[in-house]
This record gives sequence, structure tokens and C-alpha cells, in this order.
Amino acid sequence: MPKTETEIVVEDPTAPASDSPAVTTNRTADVVVSVLLFAFAALMAYDNRRTGMGWDSTGPQAGYFPFYLSVILAAASLWGIAKEFLARRQAAETFVTRDQLRRVLQVFVPTMLFCFLMQWLGLYVASFLLVAGFMVVIGRIAAWKSLLTAFLFVLAMFVTFDIAFDVIMPKGPLEALFGR
Repeated sequence: MPKTETEIVVEDPTAPASDSPAVTTNRTADVVVSVLLFAFAALMAYDNRRTGMGWDSTGPQAGYFPFYLSVILAAASLWGIAKEFLARRQAAETFVTRDQLRRVLQVFVPTMLFCFLMQWLGLYVASFLLVAGFMVVIGRIAAWKSLLTAFLFVLAMFVTFDIAFDVIMPKGPLEALFGR
């Protein structure tokens, strides 16, 4: 049976435009991440030094291994910053364009809202709002289909976690009305 080299190309009509302006470069993203990791490593080194990073009569103290891991992380971060500083004469590649960032934020912002709302509304109501919202806004699916799907998803989660496995999940005021 001969093997053909057929390639199927599917175009995404909502894909970011190729001429979208750059928001930041790979170099900037690498340096920012390296600086943040270095700050985290410094904080961890300080805290583990305070906890105890040496040896006592029973062996290593509580901060021994985490301290040296933070030193390794700090060294790797400094290496990343130095590498980008030395390569600054080379052309910088685009890390993310405006359209790409917009698409990422369309998922990131509602997900962060879900995390915050879960504290007050409970897992199930927040999940219902997240799923229905994603389906309506991003998926452009009819509202009734989105609401039905979100309800069935939350119902399946509730039956699985709360009833079948008796797992304690974050509850909100709605669940209290049902006595759960």
C-alpha cells in the first residue's frame, strides 16, 4: 500500500494576525523571569539560612538542602541574565504579539476570577460560571447550550466528588441551601 505525503492544513479564522505588533521580546521575557527567579532564590536562601542550613548532631538541619537548592537557582538565574546581556547585540525575536497576548488574557483573567470567586461562591457555582462563560464568550456557543453543558458538568462534579467519593470541596452559600 503506497504511502502518500498528503498534508491537511486547517486554518483558524480567529488566529492572531501575523502583522500584530510585538508586546515584548524573548530577551526581555528571559531577563524578567531570571530576575524574578533570582529574587525568589534570595528569599528562600535567607529564610533557610535563618531556619538553619548547617549540620548538627543528628545530621542536616531543616534548611540545609533547600538553602543549597536556592543557591543553585540563584546561580542559574544569574547565568540567564548574563547570557542575555552578552547576546544583546543580536536581533531580538518577538516573544508575544498584541493579538497573542489578548488571547492568553481571555483565558487567564477568567481563570483568576474563578480562583477568587471560588472562595466565596464555592467550587460548583464558580465552575458553572467559568464553563458557561468560556463557552458563550470564547466559544461563541448558544447561551442555552452553554448553560446546560455547564450545569451537567457541575452536576457530574458534584455527584463524583461530593456524593460518590465524599471529598470535601470548597462550598458556597448555594450548597448550604441544599444542606451539603
